[in-house]
Amino acid sequence: MAVEVNDAPEAKRYEARVDGGAEPAGFAQYIRTAELIAFVHTEVDPAHEGRGVGSALARTALDESREAKLRVLATCPFFAGWIDRHPEYRDLLYQARSKVSD
Repeated sequence: MAVEVNDAPEAKRYEARVDGGAEPAGFAQYIRTAELIAFVHTEVDPAHEGRGVGSALARTALDESREAKLRVLATCPFFAGWIDRHPEYRDLLYQARSKVSD
């Protein structure tokens, strides 16, 4: 099974297709600014669950975020959990600056 992941900026999501299928087998919705990309929702078609589609989405989206020098905000539970299990991507996570009191 071959999973191909592409950014679909007009839909604001990464889409995964299996074996060249016309319909996405899964997607990762995002909100993007010049400095940050927030992954807000990931969905995989039940027929393709457990076959690496979600992992392919996460890996491709995060690799492209790294290349674009974007910080990542993983509000989607799937992305947050995936990054927890793949520490080599933790450096991408957005860290809010703490407010300094006077």
